[in-house]
Order: sequence, then structure tokens, then C-alpha cells
Amino acid sequence: MKKKKAAPPPLDVRLMNNTAMVLFAAFGVLLLAALCWWAVRHPAFALGGISLQGDVTHNNVATVRANVAPRLRGNFFTVDLDAARRAFEDVPWVRQAIVRREFPNRLRVVLQEHEAVAFWGDEGSSRMVNSHGELFEANAGDVEADGLPRLAGPDGHAAQVLAMYRAIAPLFEPLELAAEELVLTGRGSWQLSLDTGATVELGRGDIAEVLPRVQRFAQTLTQVTSRYGRRPEALVSADLRYGDGFAIRLRGVGTVTAESRKG
Repeated sequence: MKKKKAAPPPLDVRLMNNTAMVLFAAFGVLLLAALCWWAVRHPAFALGGISLQGDVTHNNVATVRANVAPRLRGNFFTVDLDAARRAFEDVPWVRQAIVRREFPNRLRVVLQEHEAVAFWGDEGSSRMVNSHGELFEANAGDVEADGLPRLAGPDGHAAQVLAMYRAIAPLFEPLELAAEELVLTGRGSWQLSLDTGATVELGRGDIAEVLPRVQRFAQTLTQVTSRYGRRPEALVSADLRYGDGFAIRLRGVGTVTAESRKG
């Protein structure tokens, strides 16, 4: 015998069941909202501290906290982490900040400071270049100035100028000369100043074009100056904007043109 299908429950029963389910769901939503409201308002979740990690060489931990804390809004659950990150990155010398929540009421912040590798612009400027070729504002008195070169160029070209400096500066070390300043003019020409006060016109071009000219100059300078009883530090100025040689001036000697070595 076939079993008879159970008859559907009466309409009023179905309505009662559906109503009960809706009420139960609504109660759950209200309960969740109440819990969220309680968490937002409960003092246990008010921000109670900031843990700082990473680079703090140029910043006092207490000073960083004091500068940033007034800009933080909300509690553990509601604080805007992006706004907090921006607040930390506005602190002098801070390049990057990673901000995370630390239950139940703290923020954990990892700081990365700028590594200054050069001054940027005119003497007295507060701008510096970091190891990534980025410009940042800083008090020059906060950094050891010895050995830091000065770079300059149009806005947006700091990384290009730094890359050129890193390419050509080592070429002068065997000559016991130091590259102190490198400028990229608005017309795209490169000008180098050495620690002896000598100036060197490098001409236009990118690293692939400029580097061979500087290499030729650095490799032959000692030979050329020795012909006149001088050493490389006697250099007053040089012009490398020649196809097959360069022109130099030496202290106590007239203008000298040195042909490039062939072969």
C-alpha cells in the first residue's frame, strides 16, 4: 500500500511559524546591535596605549605618541587605521607606518624612517633625499652632514639624480676626489662639483650616455695632470661635452685639452 502524503499544516499554523521565525531573527539582530553598541561604548575598549616598533632613531617614542594621540578618534573597534597611519607618517623622519589593532585596547605600530643619503636643493633647504630616491622634509641638524652630497634638479627627478650620482661618484674615489654636488639643470645637462672646488660639466644624457664620458675622464686625469707636474686635486674645471676628449683647467696651468685614449 502506498503511504499517504502528510497534509500541509493549516494556514494559521504556517503563519504562526513564519511569524515566530521573523521575530527570532529580529531578536537576533537587535541582540547583535546591542552587543555592538555596548562594545563601542564600553570603557574597556577605549584606546589605552600605542606600541611602537621599528625605526625610532630620529624620534623620541614619547614625543611620537604625544604628537599622534590627539589625532586618533574612536576606540579599538572604530578607530580609522588609515587616518592613524597618515598621522604617524606626518611625523618628521617617518617614511612609512603600519598600524594594526592589538586586542583589547591598543594599537601596534611599526615605523620605517627615512634614510637620508643626500641634501636636496639650495643651501639651507630643509628637503633631503632618502635611499629610495624620495624627497622628504627634515631638520638638517638632525643628521650627520659629513659625507652627504647635495643633489638638485627639477621636481620629480630626485630618483634620477640620485641614480646618476651613485653611478659616477665611485669613479672619483681612486683619484682621492669626492663628488660633493650633482645638479640636473632644467635643460637636462649635468653639472658636478668636487670636494676640491672643481666643477665638471658632464653634458646631457642618461646614465648609459654620461657614464662612459666620466669613466674616460677619471681614467686619464692622473696621466694628463702629471704631464704638467700636477696632481688630480689641481683640477679647477673640466668639460666633458666633447665627442672624443675633454677640456680641463689646472691651477697654475693654461687651458689643456686631453684627447681620449684610443685602442
